[in-house]
Amino acid sequence: MSSPELDHVKGVWQRMQGNSPIYDFLLSDAEIISATKGSVSSRLTLSKNHVNSRGTLHGAVSAALVDWSGGLAICTHGVEKSGASIDIHVTYIGTAQVGETIEIEALANKVGRSVAFTTIRICKLVNGKPGPLLATASHTKYISPPK
Repeated sequence: MSSPELDHVKGVWQRMQGNSPIYDFLLSDAEIISATKGSVSSRLTLSKNHVNSRGTLHGAVSAALVDWSGGLAICTHGVEKSGASIDIHVTYIGTAQVGETIEIEALANKVGRSVAFTTIRICKLVNGKPGPLLATASHTKYISPPK
């Protein structure tokens, strides 16, 4: 189901691609599935690029997902660029393996004039529905004023 926020966020993501080598490497297969004002849901099927030496979801990938999805949740407020990270805190709870699909739920709790606060939940999909929680996070971003 389309919404103005979903269309905007998909456009922001499309414009980011090719401009962020780390996102291009890790998130080229990420799918944004829904967006409303202040909320973005996305999914990613894990590949060998997403796992650590034990074959499970790498913590750095989770942190990159927090940065990416938190920024997109901020963009649902109509901004084109979400700014620079001030703080990212990730709590690692579970893990997933290559071939499994994860869902990322990002909420923009407050978007002010210069700072935005988000929370993110990453879970494993089981039979197409959210299952075990893999990580929770908070993410604070500086928003630069439009030029």
